[in-house]
Amino acid sequence: MNIDKPNVFEEDDNVLLHTALFKQVSPVEAEELLPALSQATYGKGETIFEEGDTDHRMYLLERGRVKLVRHAIDRRVQLLSIHAPGEVLGEIPVFDPSGGPRTASAVAMRQGTRVVWLEHDALFAWLDQHPRVAIDMLQVLANRMRANNERISDLVFMDVPARLAKTLLNLGARFGEPVEQGLKVPHDLTQEEMAQLVGSSRETVNKALMDFANRGWIAREGRSIIIYEPGKLIRRSRR
Repeated sequence: MNIDKPNVFEEDDNVLLHTALFKQVSPVEAEELLPALSQATYGKGETIFEEGDTDHRMYLLERGRVKLVRHAIDRRVQLLSIHAPGEVLGEIPVFDPSGGPRTASAVAMRQGTRVVWLEHDALFAWLDQHPRVAIDMLQVLANRMRANNERISDLVFMDVPARLAKTLLNLGARFGEPVEQGLKVPHDLTQEEMAQLVGSSRETVNKALMDFANRGWIAREGRSIIIYEPGKLIRRSRR
């Protein structure tokens, strides 16, 4: 991990300017926060913050990809979510009056993953000057809550193939790259992590993936999936 202090937004389309924290303010107003920002770059597999930590930092993902995981007492690991550049990470302790502890660990999925972070006091002092940004942060929290509620409902009401279809469509919408054959989705997940994201066993998810491939809806290519028939996946996710 390398840590430094960013001192300039390098270009107008810097991803930080498009996060919920900055999208309603001008670059000049955003730069008021620069003295309070710290920046760090992580290698693949390095931990950004850990479950149980009691810090008061909020992170912004500038480059790379990050997964949030939880660990059970028996050392099993549950993959909760995957995050892309421009997204906020670890916001719960910042807005929780008790300040923590963190409910999950954040792990870099790609070499050169870069984040910036803000301490609670600096963020709230800035929000006092730009209160409309707080509304955007509430929207982020509301979206997270909605996504968590939907995930719980899916686990209760949907079978594994339906959840898998929905997961593939979500990954495709967020990370998909158009190719001649269809939509290539570089998910960077092991078979076990894909199963965790779907909420089932590796064997059951692999069986569903094979079924989708045999039907011609997808193709598996290492840690990527090519989606040939998104419409078929949409219909399967609704059954």
